[in-house]
Amino acid sequence: MHVVAIVALDGVVSFDLSTPCEVFGRVRLPGGAAGYQIRVCGVTPEVNAGPFQMKTRYGLAELARADTVILPGIADVSVPVPPRLVSAVRAAAGRGTRIASICSGAFLLAATGLLDGLRATTHWLATEELSRRHPDIQVDPNVLYVDNGQLLTSAGAAAGLDLCLHLVRRDYGSAVAADAARHSVMPLERDGGQSQFITHAPPTPEGASLQPLLRWMEDHLHKPLTLPSLARKAAMSERTLSRRFREQTGTTPLQWLLRARVRRAQHLLETTSQSVEAVSEKVGFGSPTAFREHFQRFVTTSPLAYRRAFRGGGAGASH
Repeated sequence: MHVVAIVALDGVVSFDLSTPCEVFGRVRLPGGAAGYQIRVCGVTPEVNAGPFQMKTRYGLAELARADTVILPGIADVSVPVPPRLVSAVRAAAGRGTRIASICSGAFLLAATGLLDGLRATTHWLATEELSRRHPDIQVDPNVLYVDNGQLLTSAGAAAGLDLCLHLVRRDYGSAVAADAARHSVMPLERDGGQSQFITHAPPTPEGASLQPLLRWMEDHLHKPLTLPSLARKAAMSERTLSRRFREQTGTTPLQWLLRARVRRAQHLLETTSQSVEAVSEKVGFGSPTAFREHFQRFVTTSPLAYRRAFRGGGAGASH
């Protein structure tokens, strides 16, 4: 069974600590078996979690037996990272263990030096500080999470859910991940990055939500949808539709549509034996060549390689 070690230390953000506990703890495989064994590992036997004190059953020695190590956020990023934690995480990474941080947990991971030269993210309020302290890290403030394969980082708060569901999908495929998402009352994958949360737009006027249009688009991905046709469907000008798309999804209508088509293609590649050409047609790409190009762009692998990695729920490929 896949063992997930979640690190707890003084000042840990309780939400970030509980998120992987809940997501991984609710994963069930076909037949009902648990997908993960969870171990909360304290840097010390008793941890100050802000509103409460907690005692941990496991220590940092368990990181040596974990398949995945999660570093939750910390309330004060100026507090020095315990050397014992740095050593344990570096040793785990050296053995090939997957390491993921949630929110300001990126500062813990950055302190190990493992992120140097890589792209990473954290809560948008802390991206400048992470860049200042660790100039060798390519900090991206706009995304919900970054997957470097063995090392992953997520943005703030709810983005930890996105990251955990992404890991479930990597490990067991989209069907198991979709079930975990339903338990978490979350979409399996949200469009747009955390940039959509940095500047808060005024509340959407009643009746101006794009949800009906987004649902309609999901139901008609196989058709040749264009910005003019979408604007007519929404009874808006093209300019107004583009502006509201940016406000509500953090991206453009075309980019949202392309991502939705690729996401549907991922599901078909995982769950059916249809050819790449047939999948391309079913999700609305004009040609298999265009499909492969966009799939490679969003998923960073080919449709066939993705199918080999995810068909039947194998672990391996990363986004």
